[in-house]
Amino acid sequence: MQLKIMPKKKRLSAGRAPLMLFLCQMISALEVPLDLVQPPTITQQSPKDYIIDPRENIVIQCEAKGKPSPSFSWTRNGTHFDIDKDPLVTMKPGSGTLTINIMSEGKAETYEGVYQCTARNERGAAISNNIVIRPSRSPLWTKEKLEPIILRNGQSLVLPCRPPIGLPPPIIFWMDNSFQRLPQSERVSQGLNGDLYFSNVLPEDTREDYICYARFNHTQTIQQKQPISVKVISVDELNDTIAANLSDTEFYGAKSHRPRPPTFLTPDGNTSRKEELRGNVLSLECIAEGLPTPIIYWIKEDGTLPINRTFYRNFKKTLQIVQVTEADSGNYQCIAKNALGAIHHTISVTVKAAPYWIIAPQNLVLSPEEDGTLICRANGNPKPRISWLSNGVPIEIAPDDPSRKIDGDTIIFSKVQERSSAVYQCNASNEYGYLLANAFVNVLAEPPRILTSANTLYQVIANRPALLDCAFFGSPLPTIEWFKGAKGSALREDIYVLHENGTLEIPVAQKDSTGTYTCVARNKLGMAKNDVHLEIKDPTRIIKQPEYAVVQRGSTVSFECKVKHDHTLIPTVMWLKDHGELPNDGRFTVDKDRLVVADVNDDDGGTYTCVANTTLDNVSASAVLSVVDVPNPPFDLELTDQLDRSVQLSWTPGDDNNSPITKFIIEYEDAMHEPGLWHHQTEVPGTQTTAQLKLSPYVNYSFRVMAENNLGRSLPSEASEQYLTKAAEPDKNPTAVEGLGSEPDNLVITWKPLNGFESNGPGLQYKVSWRQKDGDDEWTSVVVANVSKYIVSGTPTFVPYLIKVQALNDAGFAPEPAAVMGHSGEDLPMVAPGNVRVNVVNSTLAEVHWDPVPLKSIRGHLQGYRIYYWKAQSSLTRNRRHIEKKILTFQGSKTHGMLPGLEPFSHYTLNVRVVNGKGEGPASPDKVFNTPEGVPSAPSSLKIVNPTLDSLTLEWEPPSHPNGILTEYTLKYQPINSTHELGPLVDLKIPANKTRWILKNLNFSTRYKFYFYAQTAAGSGIQITEEAITTVDEGKLAMASRQVDIATQGWFIGLMCAVALLILILLIVCFIRRNKGGKYPVKEKEDAHADPEIQPMKEDDGTFGEYSDAEDHKPLKKGSRTPSDRTVKKEDSDDSLVDYGEGVNGQFNEDGSFIGQYSGKKEKEPAEGNESSEAPSPVNAMNSFV
Repeated sequence: MQLKIMPKKKRLSAGRAPLMLFLCQMISALEVPLDLVQPPTITQQSPKDYIIDPRENIVIQCEAKGKPSPSFSWTRNGTHFDIDKDPLVTMKPGSGTLTINIMSEGKAETYEGVYQCTARNERGAAISNNIVIRPSRSPLWTKEKLEPIILRNGQSLVLPCRPPIGLPPPIIFWMDNSFQRLPQSERVSQGLNGDLYFSNVLPEDTREDYICYARFNHTQTIQQKQPISVKVISVDELNDTIAANLSDTEFYGAKSHRPRPPTFLTPDGNTSRKEELRGNVLSLECIAEGLPTPIIYWIKEDGTLPINRTFYRNFKKTLQIVQVTEADSGNYQCIAKNALGAIHHTISVTVKAAPYWIIAPQNLVLSPEEDGTLICRANGNPKPRISWLSNGVPIEIAPDDPSRKIDGDTIIFSKVQERSSAVYQCNASNEYGYLLANAFVNVLAEPPRILTSANTLYQVIANRPALLDCAFFGSPLPTIEWFKGAKGSALREDIYVLHENGTLEIPVAQKDSTGTYTCVARNKLGMAKNDVHLEIKDPTRIIKQPEYAVVQRGSTVSFECKVKHDHTLIPTVMWLKDHGELPNDGRFTVDKDRLVVADVNDDDGGTYTCVANTTLDNVSASAVLSVVDVPNPPFDLELTDQLDRSVQLSWTPGDDNNSPITKFIIEYEDAMHEPGLWHHQTEVPGTQTTAQLKLSPYVNYSFRVMAENNLGRSLPSEASEQYLTKAAEPDKNPTAVEGLGSEPDNLVITWKPLNGFESNGPGLQYKVSWRQKDGDDEWTSVVVANVSKYIVSGTPTFVPYLIKVQALNDAGFAPEPAAVMGHSGEDLPMVAPGNVRVNVVNSTLAEVHWDPVPLKSIRGHLQGYRIYYWKAQSSLTRNRRHIEKKILTFQGSKTHGMLPGLEPFSHYTLNVRVVNGKGEGPASPDKVFNTPEGVPSAPSSLKIVNPTLDSLTLEWEPPSHPNGILTEYTLKYQPINSTHELGPLVDLKIPANKTRWILKNLNFSTRYKFYFYAQTAAGSGIQITEEAITTVDEGKLAMASRQVDIATQGWFIGLMCAVALLILILLIVCFIRRNKGGKYPVKEKEDAHADPEIQPMKEDDGTFGEYSDAEDHKPLKKGSRTPSDRTVKKEDSDDSLVDYGEGVNGQFNEDGSFIGQYSGKKEKEPAEGNESSEAPSPVNAMNSFV
């Protein structure tokens, strides 16, 4: 199916209003092709009210088009203007534009008047508007003598400007001699008429150069009025002579300078009227005087002020409504109010309207015998009058045309002929202006033609409207049809919209909209068609947008902007700052998809926008950069309310650098006592800019303020002015007063002196007083200065004293201080502790008791008791001169203590002394005690020598610390087979005097493990372990070799195979039983490491438990098991203790006694290795298994 143009447009939704505006512009722009005959059309003309610069040539524009090309003529003031007769006037070739050369000669005033241009060809005549030519004027102010204005403080004042009448009217402003604009405010402002209004004057308004300037923009000139002198005085300034010679009327105005309610300076009266034209700006003004300065308010009676079109100017003294309409007519009320009253003025506003178009006539192209209409409809206030002209001649006197009929604002054409072609003018006018429009009727018979270029390619972004153009012309008006594709597939009306100008609209273009579209135009004279092509592109998107950033000044920030686009389009990405170009600064670098700003400063803050453009679309994304930093320092510090003990400090905060100030820190400097040092005074919240500061007397204060925000603290402000407080007596006394004697016969009194800030005045001294605490003596006092210590000599030893130190200065004494207690000097104690008793707790711990000494004999502060104890020397070391004494001190008044860490089976001596601050007293008589026996240490060494087939010889050295009398040695040993299983344990007791022992009846070629330790009456000592192997029986080896012949027999081989099979079965059974029995490596290790004396017996077969530790008890490798002499040195034994994490552990219990025992020695881990480098014989293998 085909889609045809209908006489009216398709219905469109409100969302497509901008699109409709575009289409309407397209429709109004449809024109007759210039290669066809057509009447003239005015295309360009000068404005109706044309103000010219008299210093330049006059150019009056008039351009038109038509076929044939039109000719031009002009009228001036209603009569023909013969340009050929005026040598100063020329007409532009092919145009109607006039140039009047007044720069060479002539005057602009000569050519003032009303001009009208006519463009004419064989089809009709078009005329321009009436163009009123007026030269601009910028006259000078008339000379006038301006008397100085003298007025009292508080009076109102109006300085008149009254600029000369210019064309156009000048722009008024007030400045001084230095061309600086005079400041304006609610009190002082300029009116719409240019006058300068003062609601009340102040002494600072006094000046001699109030100058009104008038700027004439057209001629770019500025004229100025004579300066006006104003002097504001108060009545108090007038002396009696002047007051006697001047009356009130000789001052400017006669109103008092006292407070008064408002009155209006402009407008006058209670009501006024204002008329404005539709579309202009309505400006209403009310300026009032009064004291204090009145505030202006505006209301509209019986209505509200239009929100979006209302603006207040000149400190609300001027109300402006833009694009005013008839609905804005009504009564407006301005109200002036101050503390003493209010006054109002009503302005009645009437909005008139010059003519404006409702329907302007449009060019009409008709074919012979067709009908048509020209409509000219306008409105205004008052209602405009409509008149018609034909080819510039009033239609009433124009040649008659039977095909037309006039019906008010409409001309109706019926069955037109070629001679009906003409240009019609519609004139709508009232007292405020006129409208003139040209519209031609062109009678043509033309077949269709399509004006859009063939094969035009349209590229559209997906999901956006697509507009395919088909500009056409023909007479009669052709019908338009659209087809899609080579086969002419139908276009459905619910998808496509066809407009009167031939444009095909696809409201939402999709990918499947791509293709070739054909536009066909037909009328009764023929047909024309045109192909256009449509491509749909993917939209450009920003898939990674820049993000809001807060950075500190001096740091680097980056914004990311990743763009995705149609692969056939080439995007350009640009960055904007605050909707403008990026600063031309090397700190800004733009990468592929990133903007980096280095060394950020305050000016870099703002909105950064990433804009991605293609030839078809553009997208953008923005992010805000906030540059923060520590605040700027406060400034303008001021001290007020200065009292003896307080002052108020105020300041102005510096810039917070986009991070709110949280607090202010105030510091002070004492320039008198500590110049250059600043001390903390106080802190106040960040919303506070004043602080009441407490002060001390006799301090030369300076203050400074620092601001703090979340990023840190500002630099200090400049220091305030200095403020010296008056002197006063000290508020406080010295602290840390003490009395201690350095010698037995003195008392040293010390104190912490006051600093200069605390002195409160000059002449700082200290009154030092003392007396014995328990006596009736009077206070003894002395006054000292510049010291912090005083020594009282000749005192008894260690006597309590009461002490006072009081501050004083030239202004008086500080408050009475509290007395503190001290003591005169100490001496050594005179008496030793008595009745010393020793209770031996165990072999390493003893408890000592003693009786306290009398307090008077201590002669000082009791520090505690000190015990000296030492061990008696043996006969070997008795000749040594030095005896090592140990010391234990017990704090306070304790009368007992524990002596830990004693050696067992030893002879000790001790004595006790009392201790004070001076030193130790005499020692008590020596007390002797003995410690009981303890368990011995491990034997110093164990060596296994002379191995034979069935014996091993053991040699050892006694323990280095027997800790008593050795009673015997215990030797335990057991065999280890090739699978590391332990055999039966043998226990031997060896006399204590032995250091060598031979073990006999051992198995040959067998590894044995030995456990060896000493014993005292206190128990068994630490054991030492070793392993050794008996030698191999060479005779049995020979016998085994002689049995080789038997082993080659078949029966023997079969027997061995059977035995091997049986062994394999037994091994499998054992493996299964072990798995079922839950035997695991850790358990095996525990079993293997158990004490051999308590190793369990298996209940089923009575054999010993398995020795199956794969790591801890593997046999030593040959050559690395023990040293060649088979000795185990004491150092090796110690290493064994470390290896197993045991040793001598000791600690003190709560009463100070020592807890510790020698612990049992664990077995040292044997190294991996086989028992021998030789392969075992079958017999040995069997023995090992059994």
